[in-house]
Amino acid sequence: MKSLDEIREFFAGDLYATEATGIFIEEAGEGYAKVSLHVENKHRNALGQVMGAVCFSMADFAFAVASNCALEDGATVTHSSQINFVGVPKTDTLYATASVEKEGNRTSLYSVKVTDSDDHVVAIALSNGYKIKK
Repeated sequence: MKSLDEIREFFAGDLYATEATGIFIEEAGEGYAKVSLHVENKHRNALGQVMGAVCFSMADFAFAVASNCALEDGATVTHSSQINFVGVPKTDTLYATASVEKEGNRTSLYSVKVTDSDDHVVAIALSNGYKIKK
């Protein structure tokens, strides 16, 4: 199992998530990850709310970390993903927590919950992964 620092170093190569969006990996382990984001004005839509794409990016990145941090001989890529927006954040810090629901030889299913720092649910995503060989 890779250390959290090794996982962060590897995923620093995901420049959209880490630099453009500003998502930070809080925790990671086999089949699990938690990422965070401090909401800035650049993350807001014309109504002043967090843009849906920000929540989707967080969910997708949490899935990527959770499904790949323990793999040694390949990678899991997103095959399909669905997100349901169920609330608006009440705080300026968001978290996306990914957990494995089913891990197969070639495919996987993860659920991801996006919440604010008061644990209000903002979105729930399901992501199907497909394992590829390096």
